[in-house]
Amino acid sequence: MKGATMATLLYREDIDEVRARLRTWWDGGDIGRPVLCLTAPREKPVERIAPVAKPKGWVTDYSTSDFDYRVYIAARAHVDKEHLGESVPAVAPHTGPGSVALYLGSRGVELPGTTWFEPCIERPEAARFEYRRDNFYWDFTLRLLEAQARVARGKFLLEYPDLIEGLDILASMRGTEPLLFDLVERPEWVRDCMRRITDLYFRYHDMIYDRLRDEVGGSVYWVWAPGRLAKLQCDFSAMISAAQFREFMLPVLEEMTERLSYTLYHWDGPGAIQHHDALLSLPRLQVIQWTPGAGVEPAWDRRWWPLFHKTFEAGKGIFIHLGGRCSVERIRTLKREFKRNFRRFMLVGAASTPALAREILRESEL
Repeated sequence: MKGATMATLLYREDIDEVRARLRTWWDGGDIGRPVLCLTAPREKPVERIAPVAKPKGWVTDYSTSDFDYRVYIAARAHVDKEHLGESVPAVAPHTGPGSVALYLGSRGVELPGTTWFEPCIERPEAARFEYRRDNFYWDFTLRLLEAQARVARGKFLLEYPDLIEGLDILASMRGTEPLLFDLVERPEWVRDCMRRITDLYFRYHDMIYDRLRDEVGGSVYWVWAPGRLAKLQCDFSAMISAAQFREFMLPVLEEMTERLSYTLYHWDGPGAIQHHDALLSLPRLQVIQWTPGAGVEPAWDRRWWPLFHKTFEAGKGIFIHLGGRCSVERIRTLKREFKRNFRRFMLVGAASTPALAREILRESEL
């Protein structure tokens, strides 16, 4: 899609207006409300795409077992959706959450709805971190990205795969329990692995960006940004102390936020709350995406509001999912509580109808 000149997309005809609002928001400006990425079902599909039967044994849309079916999934991903607010239709060449581990030697085991990675580092002294163009998963990513670009042209955008970095990648490659011991028994080895993984992450990220950036240099991960964007994370952090997080992961995140134009951090579960101050200390981290995890109150619940207030006071935005039953009342409650800081939210949700989505957009205005 690089090099194209488009003022519109079939699935988002006002894409330039969307980009303008998001550019303003990322630059600290005021769009008169929060960023709202809303979708709703369409009464009629945007276009007719002939149905293709799901392959036998298909368990996850991360699957690498049928290339043509993955292209088909991309082609029809947004055909029945209306995108409102700042929602941007996009598809990604996903191979699993934490694809960098696959590119570096792990093997994916496909399970319903996800992919589990088999560890590939049995002995620390034998660990290898190297770029291999012939790696099956990396080759699949590049080929799928090219095929998705063909079906997306003039219709929707391309999105980064879920690369992931740092300790989460090393945990996939080494195994969670062995890595917990490594932090204590061989900290220098862990730091050396962080260095190697970070260098390789940027090699993959940069090559993907060159292939998926839109005609104005923007990129997408959950939301569009006017440059090189990444979602950062460390789910492994729920199992380590605040001191260990600052020692092993914070330097990785600091470097990544400095080398990327736009970043948001996926902050996952109550076990990771202890790292809030460390995250807020990153001067170039712009947005924190709060995901409460299973079995606790949803992201918009008042239990988490003190965390949001503290994040806003540190000059950063908050990204939360409003769920699949987005409501006007949910918007009113957040607007009442956060007042002027309400505009620093990024809110993502699905409305039951386009009319409800438009009502939510009107209610969100300040």
